[in-house]
Amino acid sequence: MSERLQRAIAQAGVTSRRKAEELITAGRVTVNNEVVTKLGTKVDSHDHIEVDQVPIQRESIHTYLFYKPRQVISSVKDNKGRKTVLDFFTDFSYRLYPVGRLDYDTSGLLLMTNDGELANHLMHPKNKIPKVYVAKIKGNLKAPEIKKLVHGVMIDHKLSAPAHVKILSNDYEKKTSIVQLTIHEGHYHQVKRMFEAVGHYVEKLSREKYAFLTLESLNSGEFRELSHEEVYKLRSL
Repeated sequence: MSERLQRAIAQAGVTSRRKAEELITAGRVTVNNEVVTKLGTKVDSHDHIEVDQVPIQRESIHTYLFYKPRQVISSVKDNKGRKTVLDFFTDFSYRLYPVGRLDYDTSGLLLMTNDGELANHLMHPKNKIPKVYVAKIKGNLKAPEIKKLVHGVMIDHKLSAPAHVKILSNDYEKKTSIVQLTIHEGHYHQVKRMFEAVGHYVEKLSREKYAFLTLESLNSGEFRELSHEEVYKLRSL
């Protein structure tokens, strides 16, 4: 799979992509022993790239869809000794990290990658990547509460972005509801705090969908690598 030269340099950890572009136009980069000054030049994994006559160490790029279990930290390490998402990816020669985070007691879809550019693209607020959560809440949502969630509620003195709300089931005897909430923001404890803002405590929470990706065919703790087509589609969002 080919990629732009400046991206390959940035992914290798040499410098930022913008600085890599400056290095290229300054004639300090060679590909297969030939100086390249044209931005946007495509390179493949077998191409030999040097910056200031020093070969770059290129790491293969991978992105995985992971079904995060509950009671797992969405971090590369935890000073309390709790299990982290990296404990499920121990037999890899490259280092992965999560795209965003899910709370310790929240399960569901989490992307793991070593593609920094893709991660930044997905997490940037301007791209508004939709995320679908399913929550079990105490009480039954009323029409005015649904309206507030749809139009936004106050969190940290700021109005949350509009959400899509769908009630999947109501248990009037136990006074609980299963609610699907679709948002594109990713603030700290966002879903829980949105429901709390309309008077409902979240008992259980799972992220079921990220953009067009779902947990289909995966069990808790399992993962699969994304195809080139899926990664391309994520980049185009």
